[in-house]
Formats: sequence, C-alpha cells, structure tokens
Amino acid sequence: MIIQTIKQSLVELFPPVEAAPAPVAEETAEDEGAKKAPAKAEPRVNGVITCDYNATGYHLDAQVDPDQLLDAVSRIDAAGFFIESITGVDWLKENQLEVVYDFARYDFDLCRVVIRTRVDRAISEVPTITGIYSGANWHERETHDFFGIKFTGHPHLVPLLLPEDADFHPLLKDFKA
Repeated sequence: MIIQTIKQSLVELFPPVEAAPAPVAEETAEDEGAKKAPAKAEPRVNGVITCDYNATGYHLDAQVDPDQLLDAVSRIDAAGFFIESITGVDWLKENQLEVVYDFARYDFDLCRVVIRTRVDRAISEVPTITGIYSGANWHERETHDFFGIKFTGHPHLVPLLLPEDADFHPLLKDFKA
C-alpha cells in the first residue's frame, strides 16, 4: 500500500535514534500523600507518526526541519500526491510558528499526509515549495499574509488578501486590532 511506501520514504530523512532508558522515580512516604503535578508535555521531536485516519483525517504526520522540507515534499510529489492546503499555526508560548502542508491521493489507495515544520517567530522563514507544486503559490501567499511567514525563493510573495501596505498579520495570537 502507498501508506507504507511513503512512510518508509519519509522515515529515511531521519537518522535512527537510540532510545535512552526512562529514569525510574523512587517513591517515598512523603510522596504518597502529596498531589503530583501533571507532567509538562515535551515538544514533539521530528519524525513520522502513523495516525488513525478516522480520528485525525490523515494517515501519516511528519514533522521536519525547514532544511528537510524540500526533500520531504519532493518524496511526496514522486509518490503521486497533490497539495491540498498550506496554513500556519502560531505557537505563541513556544515562540514558534508552524507551517502545515496537507497532501492527498485519491486513486486506488486513499492516503492523506501532513508535513509540519516549525521556525522561530523572530526568523519566520521556510523555503518555498512552488518549484515542486506550482499550486502552492496561492497558499504560501495567503499564509504569508495572515501569519507573516516568509517563503524564501517564492516567485511573487506579495499580499493576496490584505491591502498592499498592510504591516500586520491578523492570525498571529498577539495581533491587536
């Protein structure tokens, strides 16, 4: 099936990681009565996750570094996927912006894949994928308008929906109207 093929292709982008054994916490008599604070969620590491399509709407979820983005998207294109959408997510507390790319195939094997990449809010640049998917042009311009993410190498990164002189990005969480 295409899901296993594209997963294997994307997994090749990441070096194998040896898992360190989890530290074992010893309980003391004092700890038994104390309330435990919820564990802080660690940021997701780069890699590929197989998802439940019925719960998430996609089969594979890959998080890559911006310098791996073009390689990942090229692999998706070579497997016959088309681009559905591109959008951004503002992770204000983490001081990051995320670009989310949705791809799909609807031929013999239904398969939807999401590629994510995160960048620092202060240096919000990712390479354009318009050289691979020309249809990404409009989506990247819209994402730039609303989140301020710069797509380096984009052939015409001018405002699409906002006024030409707009110096604001209305979908950033710290935007004040």
